[in-house]
Amino acid sequence: MSKQSSDQVFRLIKSLTSAEKRYFKIFASRHTIGDKNEYVSLFDAIDKQEVYNEGKLLVQFTNSTFAHTPAIAKNRLYETILKSLHAFHADSSVEVELQRLLHYTEILFKKSLYDESKKTLARAFKLATRFEKHFTLLEIQKWEKRLMEKDSYASNNIEDITNMLQQDEEILGKLKNYTDFWYIKSRLFLLLNKKGKVRDSNELNNFKTIIDNTLLKNEDKALSYESRYLYYHIYSAYYFGIGDYKNSYIYIRKHLELIEQNAELFDEEPNKYFAVLSNMIYLCTQLRKFDEIPVYLGKLKAIPHSNVRKMNEDMEIKLFSSTFSAELSLYIQTGEFDMALDLVDDIESGLKKYKSKLSKIRVAYFYFNLSIVYFALGDYSGALKWINQLLNDSDIDSSQDIHCMGRILNLIIHLEMGNSDLIPYTFRSTQRYLSKRKRIYRFESVFLNFINRLSKADTTAEIKNCYQVLRPELQNLSKDPFEKSVFEYFDFITWVEGKFLNVPFRKMVRQKIEQGNLKELLN
Repeated sequence: MSKQSSDQVFRLIKSLTSAEKRYFKIFASRHTIGDKNEYVSLFDAIDKQEVYNEGKLLVQFTNSTFAHTPAIAKNRLYETILKSLHAFHADSSVEVELQRLLHYTEILFKKSLYDESKKTLARAFKLATRFEKHFTLLEIQKWEKRLMEKDSYASNNIEDITNMLQQDEEILGKLKNYTDFWYIKSRLFLLLNKKGKVRDSNELNNFKTIIDNTLLKNEDKALSYESRYLYYHIYSAYYFGIGDYKNSYIYIRKHLELIEQNAELFDEEPNKYFAVLSNMIYLCTQLRKFDEIPVYLGKLKAIPHSNVRKMNEDMEIKLFSSTFSAELSLYIQTGEFDMALDLVDDIESGLKKYKSKLSKIRVAYFYFNLSIVYFALGDYSGALKWINQLLNDSDIDSSQDIHCMGRILNLIIHLEMGNSDLIPYTFRSTQRYLSKRKRIYRFESVFLNFINRLSKADTTAEIKNCYQVLRPELQNLSKDPFEKSVFEYFDFITWVEGKFLNVPFRKMVRQKIEQGNLKELLN
């Protein structure tokens, strides 16, 4: 028996909230005949386990149904839990309400209560239209047809049938429109998540090929709010991927306006609001719009309070990953490393609780940014601990840019720690990795050449000269549209400047920010 099938009831029980567990016990006592006590007892026994152990359960329930047919008992318990969750969340969403109304429609129809069935269906149609639930509208249209057919069209005329056809065509048109936009969006995000931001002309052409679609020539081609959401999503991601943050910011703004002006439509999926706010905070950080960030961060943190009834583990995970990622990135960009350090305990707790359910790329960014925080504070052992978490996590795709930057940061940490005996090995390992990855761009080549030169430098003057030579090379790369995205991961230029000026990285970052703020005020 596979691990997934043997412990699925365990994983389901562990996902329940306290309220859901209480409701299950009430539900089980009302709906289970004969074995109700055994179900609850088995539920409690599994809930008490930290790691699923069927052997212990078999000993504990020696004379029960579970001992004789554990697979059947677990399946029944699993189904009972799902039924209790279905009842518990009966009013949790518009989708659930629509399914209930359709079920009522079916029941009334089968009892030949056609007028009542039609009235219930009309309620469903009104609700589905209001919330643009086009897939459900197709199901509603199916029942409308059955009601027409039930007395051989005695109550209908040709206009009714023509109107039905027109409604079907309109719904199908909007569904096709949404599906086409979803396909474009998914192709773009697959490329972005697999390859990262554009680093050469071939990758730019791949992005342009996706975006060059007639649907994207005009936002009026988006026939519903959901399709318009995808339209803005596609363009904000496209400009983000090619490093054009100013245009990405424009489309993220439109994104936010669409959601906030149509809050009722998007209230069912607060995850979308999470994502857009998180992206806006990141863009504001990169564009140095620091005065806007507290507003968006405040909106992000307010979501759970305005959606108390809709909060669930998925939303809790999104809230954790979005808010802490945004704050951590903000404090790093603004040089507030002590404030970033204050987040570490909460981030560690969240990673321990949610790591298996977070995207691997999100986990990788947490590891990388935590390493930067400790690096900036001069705690190189702490920095090495977090970067090793990234590099040693087999679940994190080593083809990702974040893994590549992790290897570069790992070299820098060893340089700061004076691990001269480890640097040659780490250097060769990084070379092999980049060669195998087949994505050695100018930045990687420049940095590896620097490490090679540095390893041959004997005197303090020669070492200092290595950093002085590297600085203009990095400055030129930072202006290259295909290379500049590298500098979002870590402020390599400031680190190099600090090395030949003999100023700690943390102090250099703060000085640059203060000088930048002064320039902005003077301008």
